[in-house]
Amino acid sequence: MDLKTGESRQLTEAQALDSASLSLAADERTFCYFDGPGLYQENLVSLRERELYRAPQGFAPGGGLSLTDDGLYALFVESRQPTHRLRLLPLARGAPATVLEAGEALLDPRPRPRRAGILYRRGDGSLWLVNFDGRGNRKLRTAPGACGPALWSPDGRTVLYLNFPEDRTKLNSLREHTPDTNADALIAPTSQFVHFGRNGDANVFVGASGSKASPHLLLLLRVTRREFTLAEHRAGDPAMVAPIFSPSSQRVYFRSDRHGEPAIYSMSVEKLVEQTSEGGP
Repeated sequence: MDLKTGESRQLTEAQALDSASLSLAADERTFCYFDGPGLYQENLVSLRERELYRAPQGFAPGGGLSLTDDGLYALFVESRQPTHRLRLLPLARGAPATVLEAGEALLDPRPRPRRAGILYRRGDGSLWLVNFDGRGNRKLRTAPGACGPALWSPDGRTVLYLNFPEDRTKLNSLREHTPDTNADALIAPTSQFVHFGRNGDANVFVGASGSKASPHLLLLLRVTRREFTLAEHRAGDPAMVAPIFSPSSQRVYFRSDRHGEPAIYSMSVEKLVEQTSEGGP
């Protein structure tokens, strides 16, 4: 979709597209996706595609796909019960490497900005960090309770994540974990955020509330810990809202089925959030 004109065009003819695997390269010239067991890279202008990788017999991709900011590697998970493995693939034609294997699900691999590290999630929802070479694999010492969606800060120094307390009478909170020191700090309590995005400086957040009474999309300012209501998302599943900022931090995009069918919505926040040059989440 061209955001200036609103016009859309078809990009693929995939027979078994994994829609959750769609990943746009940082230079916005190519994107990658899984079509069945095959991992493909396609040029956005010429629409030429090439197969980068095909899962071995018995293995099936799943659990996420992401690309490093420098465009050199793809990270993904593939499984053959009871084995799950995290793989690192050079995009400029090279053999894939197995970063680690486990007897439980591995999910949502996210490369660490400016460092050769990978944030990922285990089957129990816990957050882990491992180096590209498989060393230093460890569980992050996050706050008690369940870990919700997690993002790297722009500089890769900290992990921003939602904490869902075991006591459901308490508020979901946005927290920040520093892997290098094991420090974990509260950013702010939230109006029951179930998903969030950050702006280019990670000083403003946009969140989707899971409250049935107040199904709001909200801005949260780090410095004051204040929230501002932007709109009612009214999504059947608040987690699907998945709000994000534009790279300039001047617009917010989110999903909702508020009118019966899933749709993408856009809102201007330029009067509330300063413009940034960072590439966003």
